[in-house]
Amino acid sequence: MRVEPYRRVLALPGVRPLVLVALLARVPLTAAGVTLTLHVVLDLDRGYGAAGLVGAASTVASALGAPLVGRFVDRRGLRPVLAVTTVAEGVFWAVSPFLPYSALLVASFVAGLLALPVFTVVRQSLAALVPPEQRRQAYSVDSMSVVLSFMVGPALAVLVATRASTTVALIGVGAAMVGSGIGLYALNPPIRGGDEAGAKPGAAPPRRQWLGPRMVAILVAVSGTTLVLAGTDVAIVAVLRHAGQVQWIGLVIALWGAYSLIGGFVHGAARRSLPPLVLMGLLGLFTIPVGLAGQWWALALALVPAGVMCAPTLASTADEVSRLAPASARGEAMGWYTSALTVGLAIGAPLVGAVVDRYGPAFGPATAGVGGSLFVALALAVTWLNRTPVPTRV
Repeated sequence: MRVEPYRRVLALPGVRPLVLVALLARVPLTAAGVTLTLHVVLDLDRGYGAAGLVGAASTVASALGAPLVGRFVDRRGLRPVLAVTTVAEGVFWAVSPFLPYSALLVASFVAGLLALPVFTVVRQSLAALVPPEQRRQAYSVDSMSVVLSFMVGPALAVLVATRASTTVALIGVGAAMVGSGIGLYALNPPIRGGDEAGAKPGAAPPRRQWLGPRMVAILVAVSGTTLVLAGTDVAIVAVLRHAGQVQWIGLVIALWGAYSLIGGFVHGAARRSLPPLVLMGLLGLFTIPVGLAGQWWALALALVPAGVMCAPTLASTADEVSRLAPASARGEAMGWYTSALTVGLAIGAPLVGAVVDRYGPAFGPATAGVGGSLFVALALAVTWLNRTPVPTRV
């Protein structure tokens, strides 16, 4: 392992400020879901099913909107899109504490369509700023940034909502969202690099030229990755609650995140890396036996192999998408990547939750791991069925 590759990447013009802004901008994004959930349950006095419906509306809308927003970035440039989405975020979070449930449900869907495209923009800009041979390190840094945001954002949201109020938490998330949009607007990172750095936004090549079997396979694997992550999150809570060790949930999840950070660092520092589908396959395989652990310390140890695969899988798939998409369509491609992430998150938690309710917590991690493995098998099938035939010699 070497630290020098990271130093070279962070020394490239524009990379360090982009990474810093991305880290700060993702914290309110990761806090948004739990903040809305607590508001619906505590202030609106609704059940968790109603809260889940609000989250589902926002999730579905963001999955639909991410490719469209990315396409607008490709065609119109970054700043107009940031201006529109920042205003939309500000309006939604400013009025959300005062909306009745039905209006909040509709507003969540609309806000999801116009969500601030932080994940898409950061990954697109990294591809523009970093040459292909250094993108593994760049996306490793990015994946570690994502892990840190998920470790900080939800915990901070719970702290503010329970110590102050959900209204304060909602307005705080909104203010941070607007600040993130303003920060990205001021930074205005490039969305094209190399020979196309000076090209004006315009029409992208036909989608069929780059959204081929290989890209589809990677997007399927991306959904499998977040299915495993969301499912494991639910499974950890279920296993420790069943063992009567709820007080250790925060520590175990924090350790799981730390394992991912270590894996992300090793992925970028190593001289060679495994292919994305192999990393995803290992993530699913290593997750299957986690539910056999009955104590918090055993669960924390059982999560090590799967944990170190999390950030590398996210980094390698983002890197692959950046290579497969032309620069003029990379915004839309990264939008599809974000949608694939969202789809996996939307499937993983309810799937594992349903299995845990029916068969017990030990089956939760196994369900997440098997589900992720099935997505890998589907990705391999897409690649195999659409492989280019080898011409026969006469």
